[in-house]
Amino acid sequence: MPYDENGSPRGAAGFVPPTRFAVPGRIAVSERAASLWQRALITGVRGETPRASTFRLKVPEWEGHLPGQHLMLRLTAADGYVAQRHYSIASAPDDSGEIELTLDHVIDGEVSGHLHEVARVGDTVEVRGPLSGFFAWPGDRPALLLGAGSGVVPLMSMVRHHRRAGLALPLRLVVSARTREDLIYADEYGEETTVVLTRAEGRLNAGHLAPFLGAGRPEGGWEAYVCGSNGFAEHASRLLVEGGQPVDRIRIERFG
Repeated sequence: MPYDENGSPRGAAGFVPPTRFAVPGRIAVSERAASLWQRALITGVRGETPRASTFRLKVPEWEGHLPGQHLMLRLTAADGYVAQRHYSIASAPDDSGEIELTLDHVIDGEVSGHLHEVARVGDTVEVRGPLSGFFAWPGDRPALLLGAGSGVVPLMSMVRHHRRAGLALPLRLVVSARTREDLIYADEYGEETTVVLTRAEGRLNAGHLAPFLGAGRPEGGWEAYVCGSNGFAEHASRLLVEGGQPVDRIRIERFG
């Protein structure tokens, strides 16, 4: 998913996200690694929906990431023209040196268009990261995740990490899409996931979140992560606040 011009997440209108932070010990990746451009080999491509695909990249000097972080991807044309975008990392952290990005095919998008229409396994791109500790979830507290469309990408990194690490902490994902055909990672969702198909059920509402709020909160409460379009981020955040979720424990990333 894309970020603002500085590569930073933005809070939904009417909601101020907590101060961006990098608590010592939580972000283990060095500043050097985050600032270094590296060659990444495309080792695999798989379709997720008619307009979204996952690209697997081999990054030899990748030092790891936390679920929820993103990177910058750069393409350089033969004439020297450069295009770069920020994308969330979809894969769970591991030590293989490979990561996955899931991208919507944006009409007229320079970077996403090239990856979907031109790039092939064996091609290389440049990446820099991981970036940002604001939206990261290291698995140290219960997490309630709300996403729509490609906003599910960084949240899926958290779900995959939760499963891979065998974490006992509660984690719940509520994901919204128009139809099942539009649902990214449709075959991966398990008992931790609630799917809302808006064309059939209508928009995400308080009833969808009720099982997780009020008496459904875990001891110590949730750290809530919201990711999606401007409209979804504002709407979902408002539902959380109305359900009693503290504003300072809602982290928001939005695109658009």
